[in-house]
Amino acid sequence: MLKNIKNPFLRIGIISLVVIGGTALLLVLSIYLGAWGKLPSKQELSDFKYQRASEVYSADSVLIGKYFLFDRQPIQYEEVPKNLIEALVAIEDERFYDHSGIDYKSLFRVAFKTILMQDQSAGGGSTISQQLAKNLYPREKSGKFNLALSKFKEMIIASRLEAMYSKEDILMLYLNTVSFGDNTFGIESASLKFFNKSARELELQESATLVGMLKATYGYNPRVFPKNSLNRRNLVMQSMYSNDFLSQKEADSLKLLPLQLNYRDYDYSEGIAPYFREEVRKQMLNWAKEQREKGLDYNIYTSGLKIYTTLDSKMQMLAEEAMGQHMKALQNSFEKSYGKRAPWIKDQNLIKKVIQNSGPYKKWKKAGLNEKEIMDSMNLKKEMLLRDWNQDEMRSASTIDSLLHYLKFLNTGSLSLDPKTGAVKTWLGGINFKHFKYDHISQSKRQVGSAFKPIVYTAALEKGISPCTYFSAQEVAYENMEGWSPSNSANKDEAYLNYSMEEALSKSVNTVAVKVLEKTGIPNVIDQAQKMGIETTLPALPSLALGTAEIKINELAGAYASYLNHGKSVTPFLIHRITNEKDSIIETFKPVVAEKRAFSEETGQIMLEMMKATVNSGTAARIRSTYGIKNDIAGKTGTTQNNKDAWFAALTPKLLNITWVGLDNHEIGFSSTSLGQGANAALPIFALWLQKLNADKSFDHITKAKFPNPSSAVMSNLDCDPVKRDGFFKRLFKNPKKKKTKDFKTGNTKT
Repeated sequence: MLKNIKNPFLRIGIISLVVIGGTALLLVLSIYLGAWGKLPSKQELSDFKYQRASEVYSADSVLIGKYFLFDRQPIQYEEVPKNLIEALVAIEDERFYDHSGIDYKSLFRVAFKTILMQDQSAGGGSTISQQLAKNLYPREKSGKFNLALSKFKEMIIASRLEAMYSKEDILMLYLNTVSFGDNTFGIESASLKFFNKSARELELQESATLVGMLKATYGYNPRVFPKNSLNRRNLVMQSMYSNDFLSQKEADSLKLLPLQLNYRDYDYSEGIAPYFREEVRKQMLNWAKEQREKGLDYNIYTSGLKIYTTLDSKMQMLAEEAMGQHMKALQNSFEKSYGKRAPWIKDQNLIKKVIQNSGPYKKWKKAGLNEKEIMDSMNLKKEMLLRDWNQDEMRSASTIDSLLHYLKFLNTGSLSLDPKTGAVKTWLGGINFKHFKYDHISQSKRQVGSAFKPIVYTAALEKGISPCTYFSAQEVAYENMEGWSPSNSANKDEAYLNYSMEEALSKSVNTVAVKVLEKTGIPNVIDQAQKMGIETTLPALPSLALGTAEIKINELAGAYASYLNHGKSVTPFLIHRITNEKDSIIETFKPVVAEKRAFSEETGQIMLEMMKATVNSGTAARIRSTYGIKNDIAGKTGTTQNNKDAWFAALTPKLLNITWVGLDNHEIGFSSTSLGQGANAALPIFALWLQKLNADKSFDHITKAKFPNPSSAVMSNLDCDPVKRDGFFKRLFKNPKKKKTKDFKTGNTKT
């Protein structure tokens, strides 16, 4: 046939076309057969999984956080508004419903403009199905030849997708996988991030904004380039008019609307309960590891798990408000109390230690810099954001300035739970997760001070010591303890006074607590603590009565719960159940409650009455006088030596709360006991929170709950004068200004 063509140019042209066509056909065939990399089979396409963010929900069904590599929350076709689908088709693939994965008309148009007319703005000609193929199987290599290979692969995959899925399915597969920038994948996550609403709630102009981003997720990001985004949004709406999805009047009217975002970034450091979410994340990582050991493959970042927690989101928000309200005022008082003599200003040894223990110092030391070079680097000023309770602000500051700025911040840990089950209701691990990652509930061990005394008194009651037993408040120097002489915090003359156990506990009398410990026996007290769920190794010393043991908040909370749970301690837990992306249950978690009682019912009732006295007339009385709270409450304050740790344990019929306040650096304490005592530094967080709960009727089942009446036997055992004064002859022969000296009876055997 070619012999009959006499024109040599025509013959060469035809031969060239045949060669090019044949080569292209062979190339496509080789791609189809997998010579340039395996193509997904129809089976794989019908069973593919894309990475899904795992979601964390509160007990009241509020989404409080996500764990993800790529922020993605797949949804169904019925959950997407019609205007979003129309906007997508209008701007991205106007013949979407007419082709079978490849829009040949558009493809030839692009090829003609690009190859023959050298028009670089001709576009890509890719259909939504082809874009989906690219999303599902990202291109791995660059270069013109590899780009052509990728295009052919995507066309083949697109055709297979079209043969297997309906148009609605393809749209949703695309919308659930496409990137919207800001590490966000999928329309639901994008809608929540940019407009703080579910995709089903998007208005037309909002849908057009999100769809407009798909051409260039950074260049048309409405947060970064609002003007570009607005123009692109309006172009999308014009395309909707061109494709008969909008009238010209509707399009013109909508174009006049301003671009309004309600940006909500799922920044791990921001949002509700960040410390709680971090603890859940750690527990979930351990859970996933255990599942892998069983042969089950779950990844908290990609498996789309739903994690249903015990947290009450409303209670948590109110707790965070109360904490911020109190800690801001306390921080101001704390800094004023020190003034210009503050340790972070004057204590050069402390400052040197803080600098040398810091990450930057150690990094530069490891890099081989000498002391002068390190200090020069750490003193270099630059613009940085420094957090303050009043306001965060940009300042010219050095690394050392930053270290000393954050050194002075008071911190807190506050945990509340259901005392019957251990289900955590609120979790405040610190004042600000972004700047203070250390969680004071699950990680920090601090001396518990007088918050340990109830355990001492419980052990005493269990040994048979009557609550009406009187103990002298006189200070004693214990010679076999190197002259150790515990004293009381008040300036009150107590040499002639003898306190009942109830009065001594409610007034937190140190001298009596040590004598109760001595009479009970240290081993018996330690044994009692262990029965109540304390796993920390306790010091077998007389100072144990004053709370020199360092215990975690969650551990102490589990022990205190026994006073509200018939003597049975609990283990605080955070997760109710875990489900897959379809909400089918994978695992549920049951409360961990001690099998045996740690003490008798009578002992529990007596202890509760004694701790009620602490709130009604003792060291925690300001909860009544200052905050006007009338709820049924029992409690115990705690303050450690040198005012470094302040505690308050609050017990209500249906809620237990443990709060600690102090500084992260153990070398700094409050300047005075009046400021740093538990009643002033820790109690107000609970009191302010309870005020907020009282004001909300939805919490009436908790706030209006009443303690059961104690038995007549218990009331009879407590029926004694709180204080007895030494008799005349005893006073006559006692020198109140002279300490009594004796050996402390260690009681090395349990009874």
